[in-house]
Amino acid sequence: MNTWISEIMFASPEYDESVDLRTRVLRVPLKMSFEIKDLAVEYKEWHLGCYSEAGKLLGCLILKPLTDKLVKMRQVAVEPEFQGMKIGQKLVQASEEFAKAQKCIKIELNARAPVIPFYQKLGYSLIGEPFYEVGIEHGKMIKEL
Repeated sequence: MNTWISEIMFASPEYDESVDLRTRVLRVPLKMSFEIKDLAVEYKEWHLGCYSEAGKLLGCLILKPLTDKLVKMRQVAVEPEFQGMKIGQKLVQASEEFAKAQKCIKIELNARAPVIPFYQKLGYSLIGEPFYEVGIEHGKMIKEL
């Protein structure tokens, strides 16, 4: 499948699509929703989307700058019917290149337990002990760029 990755500008129609995708994939299964205050701080973060040739948003993620050299990957979501088709892998790899272009040298993330092997295959390492976030077991992971 031919896809392309693009930066998503905060408060754009594409951003609204990404919020909808993240809501459906990440929040609704946990009976959660976004609050305005949650989204209001996202203007300081970098948003990336993976699109089909026809321009349909297939997946998205956010990179949150923590320092001038460290970013946190968060809110990785892929349309359910496109999971297992390397959309997430393409997004993660593109986010690493994007972070490098911003002079970052490390990415960290909190991975839900079932997707830890996905990130390990992409070179991320578990650090510390498992923990619970939003009621789900997670592991903290890092990768040097």
